[in-house]
Amino acid sequence: MDAHKIIKLFTAMLALLMGLHVTSVAAATRIAVLDFELKDLTLAPRISAEIARTASVKPMLENELKKSGFEIVSIDQYAQYMATAGVGYLFDHHDVAAKLAEKYGADYVIVGRLHKPSFLFVYLMAHLIEVRSEKLVGNYLSEVKGGEKKLTLKGVESLAVKINNTLAP
Repeated sequence: MDAHKIIKLFTAMLALLMGLHVTSVAAATRIAVLDFELKDLTLAPRISAEIARTASVKPMLENELKKSGFEIVSIDQYAQYMATAGVGYLFDHHDVAAKLAEKYGADYVIVGRLHKPSFLFVYLMAHLIEVRSEKLVGNYLSEVKGGEKKLTLKGVESLAVKINNTLAP
């Protein structure tokens, strides 16, 4: 084998190894998504359709994050309930949310809220917290006009893009 072929083979192997390293770093990022809370300020709060829509946000967001190569960490629903001292508590107390996620081996935790100030639209709000530092590293907002599932999914996709942009190397 001549030197040119050896250099070409070495370069190809190096590129392959570097590609594997980048993939493994992205795949190694472990994110926990907590159940989203409903904050309904309308005159008819907590109707079953809004409760169902709020419950659908977490699995949609987990699915979008999986597509991006993140590892999803499950946190026991009862453990989340026990860590919550009231509505909005984990959303406002990043240190408590981080300590909860740390018990499950997550690198980041997402605490979310479906904020409904009107019958016409909702805001999907999410905080991205780095578990190690217990610090807020991302504060996201996505407006959703209408109650159809496909519109909620578009809002969730928007959140996922923003989270990806924050965590991109």
